[in-house]
Formats: sequence, structure tokens, C-alpha cells
Amino acid sequence: MRTRTLGRIGPATSALGLGAMGMSGAYGAADRAESIATVHAALEGGVTLIDTADFYAMGHNELLLAEALRGRDRDSYQLSVKFGMLRGPGAEFGGQDGRPEAVKNFLAYSLTRLGTDHIDIYRPARLDPAVPIEETVGAIKDLIDAGHVRYLGLSEVDAATIRRAHTVHPVADLQIEYSLISRAVEAEVLPTLRELGIGLTAYGVLGRGLISGHWKAGHTAGPGDTRGFSPRFAGGNVEHNLALVEALRRVAAAKGSTVAQLAIAWVAAQGPDIVPLVGARTRERLAEALPAMELNLTADDLAEIEKAVPPGVARGDRYPAAFMSTLGVGN
Repeated sequence: MRTRTLGRIGPATSALGLGAMGMSGAYGAADRAESIATVHAALEGGVTLIDTADFYAMGHNELLLAEALRGRDRDSYQLSVKFGMLRGPGAEFGGQDGRPEAVKNFLAYSLTRLGTDHIDIYRPARLDPAVPIEETVGAIKDLIDAGHVRYLGLSEVDAATIRRAHTVHPVADLQIEYSLISRAVEAEVLPTLRELGIGLTAYGVLGRGLISGHWKAGHTAGPGDTRGFSPRFAGGNVEHNLALVEALRRVAAAKGSTVAQLAIAWVAAQGPDIVPLVGARTRERLAEALPAMELNLTADDLAEIEKAVPPGVARGDRYPAAFMSTLGVGN
């Protein structure tokens, strides 16, 4: 596994990271034993960066990772943790909380659930509109100074917020959705990150499975699968979006790769400061994703990919309407 460095001040991580959200029911029921085996397979395959959040199934994901990582050398992997999204007993979302006292409270619980004495990259999942970002970041700076956190990260914020946060403490990376069908970051956010020397960890590189090559026309999301509420998977949109996948499949076949590998490799090819996160929750999907980092895309390959999936061509927002207002950038 190759490595990449997250920005000028961030850690060196594996060039591909593992997103663990799907292991806690976001896409329907997940198998606990298979999830743990997938984490082990990722580590054995050279993956060192593992991303989670304290609100993924209300702490379930952190507890799962604690079990999967038990007995491992703590310096052999990095934990990226998001916080601040409030949940209710029915799993409903209740906004964000970025108050300094809440930041420290969230961290205390995460450290306990994960069974560790520090978090490598700690980040607010969304901007709290009621709390200046400087106050939230100031609390994380205190935690860094105390040794509980190693690096400051951000998630789903705009260029202006990135600049404000960076004046309080250097930002290691921004986590944001970036894929062939989600390219809004290219206009202002990515140039700002590069100007300031901040890395990018890209989630949703397979569009939550939509551009993985495995989602079929007529397939419907099962119980507990959040894709059932996603505009891009909705009738009238999904058929159009899957036609893009078929165009991409022809490019992948010519390259001798799968659609998923090509989509992951495309994100990685956008710059050495970008680390794609794959949400594999089975060893089979992980085994498909890992070779993507060895897939070298030429200028001609990239041109063919752009022809198959031009910017802005996907139909539907990347989140339901209620969540779009919490994002720093759109689609």
C-alpha cells in the first residue's frame, strides 16, 4: 500500500482509507463478524486510516472498531473521528453541537468507547450555525495541547470556514464528499485547501454504491438503508445515473478494471493530497477496492472518464433536502 501525507502538517497515512459507517447499519443490516474481519483484512492490506463518528448508530461503530482493533499496535493505524451530530432515541437527527464544553464531552465518550488514549484526527461533522467555528476549533486545540488529539480536521464546510478555522490552529485535512458525480469541491474548496496546505479525505467516492458497478436498475433499498431516502437513488434519477455507470463500465473494461476500481482511482488521480475513503463492509468489496491504488490512469484514460461522466451530469442532490442546508458546498 502506498502512503500519502495529509497536508503540510498532517500524518502520513495509507493512500486509501476505510470508512466504517456502513458497518453500523447505515445501508441496512451488517454482519458484525464480517465487519470485524473486514477491518482486519484492511489492516493486513496496508490500510492505516480508519474513519468513524461517535453518532454512527449512537456509538455502535466506535465500539465495533474497539473490538476489531483490540491488541493492535496503536501506532500502526490512525483513527479519524467526527463528532457533533445530535441524535434522538429513534435515531432521528437533532442538529449540531459545536460548543467547546460539548466538544470535550464528546471526546471523552469516544476515547472510552474506542478504548484508546488519543484520537489521531478529530473533526466536527458539520458546522454548528450557533457557534463560531473559532470556538469549536479552539476547544480541539486545547485537546491537542493536552495530548488527547493529534490533528485537527474539518468536514463539509466551505472555503471561508476553512480559512477561519486555519487561523486558530493548522488544519490537517478536510473530509468531504468527492467523486465523479460529486464535484462541487473543485470550484473553491479544493483550491483553498491547496493554497493553505491542507489535505482532503474524500468520502462517497462510489456515490454510496451508486457508481460501484454493483447497483442494478430496479433494485430497492432494504429496511434501514438510508439510500431509500437519497434523491440520486430515487425513481427518475437512478435510471439516468445508472446509464452513466454503464458508460463508465465500458471505459473500465478497456482498462482491465472494475467500475469501482476506476471510480476510486479517478479520485486518487486528482492529486497526491487526496486520500479516498472506501466504505467496504465486506472482505469481498475491500478486496475489489485495494487494487484501485495500483491503477495508473493516463491523460487519455482521464479524458475518457470525463467523457463518460461529465461534471454535473448526475441527477438528484447528494443528500435529502433537509440535510443539504448543513453542507458547505452542494453537489
